[in-house]
Amino acid sequence: MTSIRTRFAPSPTGYMHIGNLRTALYAYLVAKKDPNGAFILRIEDTDQGRLIEGATDIIYKTLSECGLKHDEGPDVGGNYGPYIQSERMKMGLYKEYAMKLVEMGKAHICFCKEEDIEAQKEIAEAKGESFIYRDPCKKLSQEEIESRIKAGEKYVIRQNIDPNGKTSFDDEVYGTISVDNETLDEMILLKSDGYPTYNFANVIDDHLMGITDVVRGNEYLSSTPKYNLIYEAFGWDKPRYIHCPPVMKDETHKLSKRNGDASFGDLVEKGYLPEAILNYIALLGWSPSEEREIYSLDELVQAFDVKRINTSGAIFDINKLHWMNGVYLREMDDAKYFELVKPYILKSVHKDYDLKKIAHILKERANLLNEIPEMLDFIDELREYDVDLFINKKMKTSLEIAKSSLLEAQKFFENTSDWQSEALHDGLLNLAKDLGIKNGQLLFPIRVALSGKAFTPGGAIELSDILGKDESLKRIKIALEKLNEAA
Repeated sequence: MTSIRTRFAPSPTGYMHIGNLRTALYAYLVAKKDPNGAFILRIEDTDQGRLIEGATDIIYKTLSECGLKHDEGPDVGGNYGPYIQSERMKMGLYKEYAMKLVEMGKAHICFCKEEDIEAQKEIAEAKGESFIYRDPCKKLSQEEIESRIKAGEKYVIRQNIDPNGKTSFDDEVYGTISVDNETLDEMILLKSDGYPTYNFANVIDDHLMGITDVVRGNEYLSSTPKYNLIYEAFGWDKPRYIHCPPVMKDETHKLSKRNGDASFGDLVEKGYLPEAILNYIALLGWSPSEEREIYSLDELVQAFDVKRINTSGAIFDINKLHWMNGVYLREMDDAKYFELVKPYILKSVHKDYDLKKIAHILKERANLLNEIPEMLDFIDELREYDVDLFINKKMKTSLEIAKSSLLEAQKFFENTSDWQSEALHDGLLNLAKDLGIKNGQLLFPIRVALSGKAFTPGGAIELSDILGKDESLKRIKIALEKLNEAA
């Protein structure tokens, strides 16, 4: 049996769109499902006007960060190169195959100007009519064609489509799709500048690179019949098609950088982990057979089944990604976690505090790396705060309760010689018991006094331990002065 070969074929136009990354992931999973499968990276740079310098490096970097290692590609080589379309074009590859189609009567040379065709299309659309272009150049004699080429007229090579009959294909997600040939416009294969169109180049390259399974967005469903007519014209085997639903911003809008939606790079900059992003986007349009959501890449390879890809678009939920990112952070090895969060801790903490203790209190509470500096902005210096923070309905605290609790905590801290987390824990809980109050009525005022915040990555005991005896007493004194002033 033929081993599975899939490809990811992005255009180097800047950022890595989330939808593009999901396509790469699905193509990788389909290939790796086969022990001998190959995942190929091909750079499609035929649209020269949209190219952005450095974008190819972004593609390499993104795939590397996500663990989507390609078996063949521009940077790793392979037996089917070059893997950059502009380099393949220099070999005369696309023109050769386009001219073969012309010779077979499956394509023709067209001298019509694209702007004239676009104008006709706009007129038809203004009238509410569909526009299917049928090229009058097909009626030109060979002699006239050669004469006009010799005179230097610019031309394109355009596909021939017999308007009679239907063209059908099977898709692993959407099933059998049939279209009337009369609804298919004759697409350009080779542009006047000699560059192939995306639609033509990807068919030629997929065949020559032995691609068995084509994974792409469902926006290409309408073009696939035209691609298949090219396969049929050459007598080539068609690949298995896997068209994926779009990633949506909401019910009606696709996720788009143009609309300010985050790219993969944007999400990483905000503090999301590549492995969490990859896990999350795997579930955007695909449903696993078991009730779970957290998957490593290797586990995704085992679990992935194209038959469970949905036909409807999936809405990108940043809150769900936020939660999943937190799961990944909490499940991380302590040593690895510390090295990961240390730079973020150091953005706020410059004094001589135990950074590992700080990392420990973050681990159960931080869902996003970029949240960390703000979560710790009270460690070095206590900022100004309002005494109303001491009033908390859930904790059953008032200004009076806060004041009395802090007075008792002050005495306890002054008389405590064992400033270790366990000793502080036992001592404060015993103090609450002796005072006949709930733990929260003692611990919450201490937390506010030490941080100036209602929500912190650690509670009163942990913060006391980190800040130390002198600093804790200093901050409790400030809190009592504020409460006295408010009385």
